[in-house]
Amino acid sequence: MKDLVTISQRLIMVGQFGLSLLMPLLMCLGGCYLLISKLGLGLWIYIPGFVFGLGGGFMTAYKFWLAVNRREKEKEKDPPAFNLHQ
Repeated sequence: MKDLVTISQRLIMVGQFGLSLLMPLLMCLGGCYLLISKLGLGLWIYIPGFVFGLGGGFMTAYKFWLAVNRREKEKEKDPPAFNLHQ
């Protein structure tokens, strides 16, 4: 049962990592679409939008990776004193 919980936690982490990488890019490209459709800007606006979206995605993914590593180090640092369920 403990393995199933660990596997499900890992799958959730992978899904969260994928979303944190993808959502800033989609939001920036959506903003570019609004700028083109409402203000009539040229298609060139997609280039900086794509660059900023990738940068934002990588920064949020990096911060997520740091948080996961910090949590793993805390688990290794403070193991439980004893476990009654073993």
